[in-house]
Amino acid sequence: MSLNHSPETQTKLIARVPSITGRDLPEWFEAIDNGPSFLRCEERANWLADEHGLSHGYAAAIVLEHERRRRF
Repeated sequence: MSLNHSPETQTKLIARVPSITGRDLPEWFEAIDNGPSFLRCEERANWLADEHGLSHGYAAAIVLEHERRRRF
């Protein structure tokens, strides 16, 4: 699974997360923070998809957004 989305695709996926998943981004970020301590983003995305029943595309978008916001 690739975690590389175009910026446009990433923006569209993130905008749809609440309506598709029923949870806002801060809730997903909390799940990632409280989940297993994986070193790689791909591992976190796989865990998020498997544990919470998300598609890998949405899981990857959430993980990438989480990483992006943590840097600031």
